[in-house]
Amino acid sequence: MITLALSKGRIFDETLPLLAAAGIEVLEDPEKSRKLILPTNRPDVRVVLVRATDVPTYVEYGGADIGVTGKDTLIEHGGQGLYQPLDLRIAKCRVSVAVRSDFDYAQAVRQGSRLKVATKYTSIAREFFAAKGVHVDMVKLYGSMELAPLTGLADAIVDLVSTGNTLKANQLVEVARIMDISSYLVVNQAALKLKQAPLRRIIDAFASAIPAEKN
Repeated sequence: MITLALSKGRIFDETLPLLAAAGIEVLEDPEKSRKLILPTNRPDVRVVLVRATDVPTYVEYGGADIGVTGKDTLIEHGGQGLYQPLDLRIAKCRVSVAVRSDFDYAQAVRQGSRLKVATKYTSIAREFFAAKGVHVDMVKLYGSMELAPLTGLADAIVDLVSTGNTLKANQLVEVARIMDISSYLVVNQAALKLKQAPLRRIIDAFASAIPAEKN
C-alpha cells in the first residue's frame, strides 16, 4: 500500500492532474466526504487528508510514504528525513512582508531598528530580517494574520500572498517579497528503499506531468 498525504484546498486540486498522469484517481471529493482516508481507483494507493503544516511530519515518520507540500512548510519543518525529488510548480504564491498602508516601513527597518512581526513562518521571517540587521520581536499566529497590524498587535506580518486582494481589503500593503513558493513532492526515505518500484513509477509520472514554467 502506498499512502499519499495531501492537504485540502489548492494543493489537493492542483495535484489531481499529476495523479491522473500516474493513473491514479481519487474516488471521493474531500469537500463532500467526512473521511480522512480516501480510496483511489488503485487498490494499492490511498490518500490521507492532513493539515498542510503536518504533511512533512506524516511523511518523515512514516504515516505516509509520499506527500505534496509547500516550500514554505518545508522550510519551517526543516525537511529532515525527507527526500525532495521534485518541484511540482503548482499552488504558486509568495511569502511577503505587509504593513498598514500608513506605516513607514522604510524608516522602521533602518539598520539596528526593532520591529514587531506577526507570522506563522517564524524561521523564514527571522532569517529575512536578520540579513537586514533588523531586530524582530516575533508574535506567532496561525490565522487572521491581517488583524495583527490593524489591532496594534504587530507592526508587520509575514504571510503567504497570492493575489494580494485580502491585503487590499484590509488596508495593508505588500512592502517586501521574501521568496516565491511552489509545492514539492516529498518522499519518506525508508519507503523509497522498501517500495522503490511503485514509488519510482509515481515520481516519474509526476515528473513528466509537471506544468511547463511560464516566462
